[in-house]
Amino acid sequence: MIDLSQHAGKSIAVFGLGKSGISAALALQNGGAEVSAWDDDPLRRAMAEDLGVTLNDLYRTEWDAFTSLVLSPGVPLTHPAPHPLVARALITRIEIVGDMELFARSRPPGRVVGVTGTNGKSTTSALVTHLLQAAGREVQLGGNIGVPVLDLEAGSDDGIYVLELSSFQLDLIRSLVSDVAVLLNIAPDHIERHGDFPNYIASKTRIFTRRASSQTAIIGVDDDICRRIHSELAGRRGRSVVPVSAQRVMRRGVRIHDGVLIDDLEGRAVEIADLAGLPSLRGVHNMQNAAAAYAVIRTLGVDGREVADAFATFSGLAHRQEVVAEFNRVTFVNDSKATNADSAARGLSCFDNIYWIAGGRAKDGGIATLSAHFPRMVHAFLIGEAAGALAQTLDGQVPFTNCGDLETAVARATQMALDDRRSGAVVLLSPACASFDQFSSFEERGDRFRELVLAETGNRADKPAAATRTPARKTRYTTGRDER
Repeated sequence: MIDLSQHAGKSIAVFGLGKSGISAALALQNGGAEVSAWDDDPLRRAMAEDLGVTLNDLYRTEWDAFTSLVLSPGVPLTHPAPHPLVARALITRIEIVGDMELFARSRPPGRVVGVTGTNGKSTTSALVTHLLQAAGREVQLGGNIGVPVLDLEAGSDDGIYVLELSSFQLDLIRSLVSDVAVLLNIAPDHIERHGDFPNYIASKTRIFTRRASSQTAIIGVDDDICRRIHSELAGRRGRSVVPVSAQRVMRRGVRIHDGVLIDDLEGRAVEIADLAGLPSLRGVHNMQNAAAAYAVIRTLGVDGREVADAFATFSGLAHRQEVVAEFNRVTFVNDSKATNADSAARGLSCFDNIYWIAGGRAKDGGIATLSAHFPRMVHAFLIGEAAGALAQTLDGQVPFTNCGDLETAVARATQMALDDRRSGAVVLLSPACASFDQFSSFEERGDRFRELVLAETGNRADKPAAATRTPARKTRYTTGRDER
C-alpha cells in the first residue's frame, strides 16, 4: 500500500466505493487521516464496511472540516450534471481529486509510465509490464487495469510504475507527471460524461505536462487527432516526443512494416522483431500497441534486442480478442472490451465469415462507421437496449436476428455457424456498446460469454456428430487468461 501519512490528521471525504474508492479510503485511514466514506449503493457500503472502511453519510454530514473530496472515477464530475456531492464540494470550495492524485502527492520512489487512449491502453500497459519483466526490471502494473494505484507497493529508485489512465481518472489529476506519457489514439467515446468531443480530447491530453520537463511523450500517429497533437507537442521547445505507427513511415520513432517492428529512434532503421502471426497481437491496432510498448521500454533504457523474443510470450488479456474455444472449424472470440464502434472495428478487421454478437447500451454515434466491415459479416445477433438502433443500421446490409439477451445470441450464433460450415467461421462478441443495460461491466459480459460458449460446445461434443450436422472430430478448447 502506498504511504499516505502526509494526510495524517486531515478530515477527508471519499465518495464512490468501488475498487479504487475502497483502496483510497483504506490507504488514507492507514496514513492517519480521518475518513468519511459513502456510496449511493447500500451493497457497496456494506462491502466497504466489512473491509474496515469508516462510513459516514455525506448527505447528512457537515462539510466544514473536510479538506478534500476523493472521488471515484465513475462518479459524474461535470456531465450530464455534477453529482450532488460534487456540487456540494464545489459550493464549499473543497478540492476534488482521485486516487491517482493521492499517489502523485505521495510520489514514492521510481519512475511512472502513464498510458491512455480510447482503445488499446490495457493491452499496451500489460505489454510494457511484460517486456520490462523480461528485461529483469522492477515493475508494477495498476490503475485502470487490475490493481488500484494505492494498493501498489512503494518501490525503489529503480522501480517502475505502469499506470493505465482513463479519461475519468485524468480529469481528477492535478499534479501527476508521468516520466513517460503514452497517448495511443483518440476516437469519440464517453461523450455523455464529457459533454462533447473537444472536452474528451482535452481530458486525454491532460496526461502531458503543460510545462517543459524531462517527460517523454509517446504518441500514436495513425489517427488524425493524435497526429495533430503530436505536431503541436513536437513543435514546443524542451519536449521529447516519439511518434509510433503501424501504418506510416516516419523518422525518429517506432513503426511496424509488414508485421516487423522497426526501431528508428536514433535515425537508423533497425529491425527488431517479426510480430506477424502472434495471436495476442492480432490486427493493425495491436501492431501500434506493440510499437508504443517498445518505445516505452527503449525510453526507459532497455536494449530493444534484449526483449525482442518476449513479444512472442505475451499472452494477451481477457475480453480483448480472446479466443475462448475452437469447435468443428468454428472459432469463438470474446472481444467484450469493444464498448464503442471504433474498438469493435479493430476486432472486426481481424476476421472474415463473422457471426457477430453486438449490442448493449448504445454509445453516441452508433455503428454507422462499421459499414466497411459489414461484408465480413454472415449474420448479426443483436442484444440489449441498442438492438433496435443497430437493426436500423444493418437493415438491408447484413442479415440480423434480434435475440434480446446474450444467452439466446450465443445459442443461435453457434447453431448457425455450425450448420453453415463456412471456412474460417468466427462467432465474435464485439458489442460496440456499453454493458450496463444487462451486466455490471464488460468483464462480467465477457465472462458470461465464455461460460455460454464452453457450455454450448461442451454439450455438442457430448452428442453424436449427426445431432449437430457436423463431422465427428475431437473438440479443442483454447481458453484465454482472465486478467483483471
